[in-house]
Amino acid sequence: MKLKSLIVAAFSILLGTLESQAQCPIGQAEVVIEIVTDNYGYEGYWQLTPGGNACGNGTIVSGGNNLVGCNGGGIQLQQPGGYGNNQSFFTNPVCYPLGNSYTIHYVDEYGDGGFQFNVIINGFQTYNFQGTGEGGAYTFLVEEAPANDVMALGWINSTFIDYRYVADQPHQFKLGVFNKGTDTVESIQFQYSIAGGQTVSSSASGLSIPNFGRAIVTIPEPWTAPAAGTYNVTISITGVNGQADEFMLDNDFTIAYEAGPSRPNILDQYTTGTPSFTVIANSSDMVSSPTDLDFHPALNRNELWVTNKGTENSGGTTVTIYNAGLPNQNSEFLQDGNAWHFMSLPTGIAFSENYNFATSPGVFNANHQPTNPFTGPTLWSSDPEIYAQPSGGNGSHIDMLHQSPYSQGIAWERDNAFWLVDGYSNDVVRYDFVDDHNPGNDDHSDATIRRYSDVELGRDLQGIVPSHLELDESKTWLYVVDHGNDRVIRMNITTGTSGPAPSMPQTEGVEEYSTITGYTWETVVNTGLQKPCGIIVKGDKMFVSDYATNEIIMYNISTIPAVEINRIVTPADGIMGIALAPDGKICYVDHIGNEVVKISPFEGTVGTEQMSASTSRISPNPSNGELNIYPTPSPKSEIEVLDATGRSILKSNYENLQNQTSSFSPGVYFIRLNSTTNPMKWVVKN
Repeated sequence: MKLKSLIVAAFSILLGTLESQAQCPIGQAEVVIEIVTDNYGYEGYWQLTPGGNACGNGTIVSGGNNLVGCNGGGIQLQQPGGYGNNQSFFTNPVCYPLGNSYTIHYVDEYGDGGFQFNVIINGFQTYNFQGTGEGGAYTFLVEEAPANDVMALGWINSTFIDYRYVADQPHQFKLGVFNKGTDTVESIQFQYSIAGGQTVSSSASGLSIPNFGRAIVTIPEPWTAPAAGTYNVTISITGVNGQADEFMLDNDFTIAYEAGPSRPNILDQYTTGTPSFTVIANSSDMVSSPTDLDFHPALNRNELWVTNKGTENSGGTTVTIYNAGLPNQNSEFLQDGNAWHFMSLPTGIAFSENYNFATSPGVFNANHQPTNPFTGPTLWSSDPEIYAQPSGGNGSHIDMLHQSPYSQGIAWERDNAFWLVDGYSNDVVRYDFVDDHNPGNDDHSDATIRRYSDVELGRDLQGIVPSHLELDESKTWLYVVDHGNDRVIRMNITTGTSGPAPSMPQTEGVEEYSTITGYTWETVVNTGLQKPCGIIVKGDKMFVSDYATNEIIMYNISTIPAVEINRIVTPADGIMGIALAPDGKICYVDHIGNEVVKISPFEGTVGTEQMSASTSRISPNPSNGELNIYPTPSPKSEIEVLDATGRSILKSNYENLQNQTSSFSPGVYFIRLNSTTNPMKWVVKN
């Protein structure tokens, strides 16, 4: 199958004029139908009939490819003709009796949908129909739109639940609204109640929502969850522009807020002592070449999601680990039916607080063609009734954009907005899907894409180690692993100036595609990293995983450049993504060892000194007995070896110790140089 880009009008061909309305007699209204094609205009055929009639029975007007006709849905003959690609067509204005119903029949020759139909009555859009699959029949009533009519859509389209932390910072409710009326909405009046409690009246002003426009409205009064549990917040629209809403049946909406514990910050416990490692999942759970991991935002679920790399043609997979690390743990292996396009070689996964998650395909072209760069982030629902379930020809994804080949990592900002590293252009790109298009559809017209290109990054040209990124808790600084330059940078996302669309090809029409320049950025770390990959940022601490050394390096980022505090030497064979568990502990995926591992800090110290790293380092680490210290000490430098408990077991000089290391049993040791530096961890493997 082929994937289509956004349904958007490249230009309009007018078959009538909306400005000069037909002079309809009393009891009739002027009707115009706008037909918006996709990338494959020749595939579609449509016609208008009296309401309820079958296609071909009493045809009033028709358009598109006549060779497709009423019975050509899904035949895939690629017959020429019909409309052009990405264009808008308008029917001539015609007067129809008020109260009559009519049916638009849409037939898609390929069977993957794509056409959009907008019904305009007396100059105002009144209905919208999105064609999916092989097509369908869409019936509308000829009626004049009211002046004031707002529909409650929920917070974000298709996602009606959110996670809040108990006794955390106050939360302000958001409600998606849709203007079905003819007047521009400037203010909305609300009433809301929490868990059936007292009704609170409120309003939002300063709006400008046109006919058939939508917006996310914030209710001014904040709320803090008093205890763990699920809270149903019912919001009702009571008025528009200070007047009564003329159709009240679609004005109520209930949003479920799930409140639970927040993630504790225990990262200081990793500055000292010897951590322990617990395998949470492995190949028996279908973990295979994992690249990244993230926990479901409802932390009380302890639900961990892992992305497996897979192959380019088959696509990646996910493993969901329920009750991760607990005695009642179980796992589920899933693959979307169209993972070959939407999740091909995934390099990262990140959850939003609205329970959606995004992945970043690491391929050049999601259709696996050698030319035309065409891929980018994919948005998914974590709802088990949606994700990886059949949904027409386009799989279960709920949105995808295509401006970032070789997408590297993914970081969540807010709602359906995410950041990634574009490994093709070496930029950082912000993608906001805004409203998702529901499973299997392909409407991307509301999306915004902003390309940050002042600093040139570098990816792993071998396509093995991805570059991950993460926002700090203030949503101000975006920390980016620059794998190709062995460093970490950070960008202030509140700075910069918006400019014209970038030179990078725009493969689909979206609401905004722009370049941001002049933003503030700086280097956080540029030494001591060999093949950086994963990243965690919390408070004044940053952790970076290094695929070359299988270490997790801990930094203090209260000052820039960051100061290295410690190195956690892991038993991994190929460490990649890292994340914080609900209990605050560090977890990582082992890409080569096919494992997911949790690291528990050692509660105490080893010996009498802190186990923070000195300016020296050991390589390789872990090793099979080989010991090299960098910078290289003199042959007669005094070396002391301590066991895992901090007990001194050997004192020698560097030259002699190098000849003895092959006799060391597998385990964790600490090497102290010249008896004055803090010990360095050294792991000896089998």
